Amino acid sequence: MPDQYAVIGNPVEHSKSPLIHAEFARQTGQDMVYSRLLAPKDAFVATANAFRARGGRGLNVTLPFKEEAFRFATLLSARARAAQAVNTLKFDGDAILGDNTDGAGLVNDLVRNLGCTVSGLRVLLLGAGGAARGVIEPLLERRPAQLVLANRTPGKALHLAQGFAGVPEAVTYGALVGRAFDLVVNATSASLAGELPPLPPRVFARGALAYDMMYGRGETPFLAFARGEGAATLADGLGMLVEQAAESFFIWRGLRPDSGVVLRQLRQANRV
Repeated sequence: MPDQYAVIGNPVEHSKSPLIHAEFARQTGQDMVYSRLLAPKDAFVATANAFRARGGRGLNVTLPFKEEAFRFATLLSARARAAQAVNTLKFDGDAILGDNTDGAGLVNDLVRNLGCTVSGLRVLLLGAGGAARGVIEPLLERRPAQLVLANRTPGKALHLAQGFAGVPEAVTYGALVGRAFDLVVNATSASLAGELPPLPPRVFARGALAYDMMYGRGETPFLAFARGEGAATLADGLGMLVEQAAESFFIWRGLRPDSGVVLRQLRQANRV
């Protein structure tokens, strides 16, 4: 019987993870099945435990359950502890291993697919929620010249920054006036609502890369703004999705699939 994996969330029917992992399994010759698992918002633990009792080997965790998955795990990776959230669960006997591959997904997309090393760059991270928290440590590990966190509420950004060694600078959007960055990452949920974070003009340095963690058909308001401001490279979060999935696949199966092939397939499908 094939090994069972799934993505758990609410909602979850939109998830591309089954397509991605099916291709990873085909590439690497793994006998596994990957499905979508809808959990009631008040029954994450019960749903995850039922899947595990049926022989499930692992779960990807999406909204709104990443923080609950953090509490559910019995063993946590260092990057899960840094993010205070879990997006990958591996069931290993009595142990529930919790990891967070979001930050690795972002950095791998930047480095492998976009040719952006991060090292020595002035980096601006927008937002102070879970999406931002999950990527700070991996970005810092790449040794940017500076990492600035911007948020509407300064206290929240400062509280987030203080949780990391070498405390990143925390500012309001208004404090960005007159400053320019080589890499600007939108980790807010503004794009989901068709909105734009209140960025001042000229925040993108010459040759800058604008990266929106959201993805879908068409350009987000953030990327449209970046284009108008002269950003040299625009990228959505589809590559991050594929790369974090590849990292999860490695945790489960010990093999690294060719993520680039899958990303090209998804890009082509999005253009249809």
